[in-house]
Amino acid sequence: QVSELLTSAYSAANNATICELSSDNFVDNNAPDAQGVYYNLAPQDRWHNEIFAWKDIVTAGDNQDSPSFIWDGLYYAIAVANNALEIVKQFEDAGRGNEVSMQKGEALLCRAYNHFVLVNIFSKAYRNDELSKQDVGIPYVTEPEITTFVDYDRTNVAEVYRQIEADLLAGLPLIRDSYNVPKYHFNTRAAHAFAARFYLFKRDYDKVIEHANIVLGASPEAMMRDWSVDTPTALAVGQWYVDATASNNLLLIATGSWFARVFGARYACNGDASKATIYGIGPTWDEYNFHPCYDSRLFFRVEQEYGLYFLKNYEFFEYTDKIAGIGYGHIVRAEFTAEETLLCRAEAYLFLNRIDLAVADLKVMDDSRKVIKDQTTGEKIPERNLTEALIRSFYTGASNGIFRNNIHTTEISPDFVVTDAQKPILDCVLHYRRLETIFDGMRWFDVKRYGIEFTRKIGTGVVDVLKWDDPRRALQLPPEVIVAGLNPNERLRLDQNTTNLDVHKANVSYIIPTVKEK
Repeated sequence: QVSELLTSAYSAANNATICELSSDNFVDNNAPDAQGVYYNLAPQDRWHNEIFAWKDIVTAGDNQDSPSFIWDGLYYAIAVANNALEIVKQFEDAGRGNEVSMQKGEALLCRAYNHFVLVNIFSKAYRNDELSKQDVGIPYVTEPEITTFVDYDRTNVAEVYRQIEADLLAGLPLIRDSYNVPKYHFNTRAAHAFAARFYLFKRDYDKVIEHANIVLGASPEAMMRDWSVDTPTALAVGQWYVDATASNNLLLIATGSWFARVFGARYACNGDASKATIYGIGPTWDEYNFHPCYDSRLFFRVEQEYGLYFLKNYEFFEYTDKIAGIGYGHIVRAEFTAEETLLCRAEAYLFLNRIDLAVADLKVMDDSRKVIKDQTTGEKIPERNLTEALIRSFYTGASNGIFRNNIHTTEISPDFVVTDAQKPILDCVLHYRRLETIFDGMRWFDVKRYGIEFTRKIGTGVVDVLKWDDPRRALQLPPEVIVAGLNPNERLRLDQNTTNLDVHKANVSYIIPTVKEK
């Protein structure tokens, strides 16, 4: 029964919409490009205008994919984990704790991960134990609720990370792979992949390598995704990407989401965003408009000029009434993959100045995506091999300004010290992370933790810059949460009538503003 309960400790909320729209993976199709071209397109939902402009989201309500939906979904999953741990404690008090040790480990990992996602969305990025004590965190809930209203303390980011680490370390030794479908639970490899990601964000690089090594073993190339698989239809792409038998997929989470319907509307992976990701060149594929592994796997809705997308976020629709054509949209997230863990390790190697090992990991991932074949013989065509010299040439070359503009590390948080020798390798790491995690929301987390600055054009008249220390990097809490008593995040607002920026700090008696149509 505890095991069945824990299936709900994985949040059904999908943060891809709010994180991708916040990041530089999306542009406004209604903003003129370099040639002055723009489109008169409507957003899929009105509140997308608010999230894209880094404003407080006040028109979304609890709609699916909204901040309220994300907040409620994650804390619901945490509540499930806490109730499971309460039952585990009853077993332990009766001297039967060994019977539920695996369930205890899973509950602790779920509680830790759900808080990890929350703090990275609604708080500033972790910097270090001292600086992050100054940044407001999120409530870390460790007990089941037994009263209707509970006063929670938002504490600070450093304390939240301390509690995440405590749960992580307590749960890791208890994790086993004895599940009917291990890939939908925190199995051993998925748990250590989470540990590698956590310590990467915490900048504890030796521990990143320690946990990544457990995941990847002696032959990481054997764990990479097989891009040579034939995927003739959109459904085939979606099923292939989240295949529970694939060695690269470590943890899959089924969510309720309409994210797949965002594409083809006002906000899209288009223009510079697409050129820096799925429709752009790279160090070993600079003779193509897109990485060859995406051949026949890029889609568009309505018109291609409105933007492209890679259908890793295929919508599996659940009909509640087939005649009426209504139901629920589901997206299965590949929450942890061997590729992302490999890139965590490459980044850790880089900051430990083990550049040769960082490049070796990048080459493993690059090799896994080589799928060009001779159309007559069917044999793989040799491609350019990724080397340190090639990385340095490509990411510093005068002809590749698009990467300095979109995968740059020039304007970043001063908390990161990046040497001239490290910079091109880091550009490559961030580029490959962006490709691997696109449409998952992870790029927003990378933008936050590095303090990457970028400029956003909104409509025909607004240009906004997200500075490395911009408070808007911490998304605002849902309005109903603020009304209930939690202090809101400080926001930096763009005055709609001028180009001046002014700091605004809301108080606890938050009033939801009236939305006025222009």
